[in-house]
Amino acid sequence: MISKQVKREKLLDQGVQMLMAQGYHGTGLKEILDIVNIPKGSFYNYFSSKEEFAAEAITHYIEHFILRLNGHLQTPKVDGLIALKNYYAELIIELEQANFKGGCLLGNLMGEIGDTSEVCRQSLMDAVERYSDLQKIALTRAQEEGVVRKDRSAKSMADLLVSSWQGALLRMKIEQSVQPLHECCHALLDDYFKV
Repeated sequence: MISKQVKREKLLDQGVQMLMAQGYHGTGLKEILDIVNIPKGSFYNYFSSKEEFAAEAITHYIEHFILRLNGHLQTPKVDGLIALKNYYAELIIELEQANFKGGCLLGNLMGEIGDTSEVCRQSLMDAVERYSDLQKIALTRAQEEGVVRKDRSAKSMADLLVSSWQGALLRMKIEQSVQPLHECCHALLDDYFKV
């Protein structure tokens, strides 16, 4: 018998995929439940509403990126700036292999429901803050290692990187090219942030 936690994880995994592909308003709970093979009435054993489900899907989604970036930061003999460059280079390859589809769930939902759902807005803010804070750690380390400028705070540079990346992802979708992503990383990680 599959545990409640495993079923919950399957719902969140499927939810992330469908929210990425179809957006919040285009994603129906019945469709998710059918794919995961959970009876419709059982949904409320896991989540109190579609809104709460989306908020938890946001947290579930960002965790993967937090773990990946953390992995890059743990690489021995790699400074904080190189860790960020390696992380973003990996993402660019994956986005190109996915034919520029999806982008980022955070950016997608910010545009769709960021100002209409307080529960989701808070979850988006928390996810962005966690993601930016980890990049701040990388940039602080890079400042201490002498490879990143010190006349700007690591926090302001991390926030700029996250915001610029989100904008570059949107351009990637309409241009059907990873060029905006390369330009974002080059302008910030190879130029503006460096000593």
